[in-house]
Amino acid sequence: MEISSVVKIKNLYKKYKDFELSVPELVLPKGYATALIGENGAGKTTLLNLMAGIRLDYKGEISYFEGINATEGRVRERIGYVGSGNYFLPRWNAKQIEEISEILFEHFHRDRFRELCEELNLPTGFSKGVAKLSDGNRMKLMLAAVLARDTDFLILDEPASPLDPLMRDKLCDILRDYLDVGNGERSVFFSTHNISDMENVTDYAVIMEHGTVIEQGFVEELKEKYVMVKGEAADIEAVKKIVVAMNKSAYGFEGICPAERLDEMAGMDISVEVPTLSQICVALMKANTRLKLT
Repeated sequence: MEISSVVKIKNLYKKYKDFELSVPELVLPKGYATALIGENGAGKTTLLNLMAGIRLDYKGEISYFEGINATEGRVRERIGYVGSGNYFLPRWNAKQIEEISEILFEHFHRDRFRELCEELNLPTGFSKGVAKLSDGNRMKLMLAAVLARDTDFLILDEPASPLDPLMRDKLCDILRDYLDVGNGERSVFFSTHNISDMENVTDYAVIMEHGTVIEQGFVEELKEKYVMVKGEAADIEAVKKIVVAMNKSAYGFEGICPAERLDEMAGMDISVEVPTLSQICVALMKANTRLKLT
């Protein structure tokens, strides 16, 4: 099945004093929710900022919707962005955000914004400025504002991070509804360093470490590419060179193994299970991290 793209990246490069982002090629599938996963400092926010047009000082190419250049004005109306920084001025309240959004964006709907605020337990009449809101309520307000627009692509930087468990579950429902209403024409790209809370809304995953992509693919394909193996302590040394990463104890081990290398464990007393996306991500991150792990 041929799948259209919502974003194509080629030879993207951005250098800071002590960090480099280098993405030779990245294609995000249209009509799906894609998770950008990586530990803190992996380059997730940098990549999203470049994609959203927050920063333009980079080398390489970013195109949207099968060929529209990032600098074209028509892209702006079709993309909704929620960042982790000072998205709104600190003194703005919900009413002011409603008024300003209507000026800035052609397809912003006041009635939808108010419905979303009510649905998320954020009354539009509150006078409290953004700076006085909790981190969770600030994120809810940003989500309400961006979802009140007619867009085709959402770019969300750590949207679940400040939310409580119930609201994280609600966020998954909101994103799935956004995609369903689009009938394959809408897409979502969100970053997270903890995929377990968002796994049930993730269709495609991009895993980053040290400013580059180390793995990507549809979730079901990744679960076929990697397997969870569990075995006896006596086989730990033999397995070390086969698995991507493992947890071990005096009683045995468990780890993520490329499915194509399972034959190398022939004769060992192991069990094989389908891993979660979270388990795959953690294993790949552990295999590539610069953290000193015991």
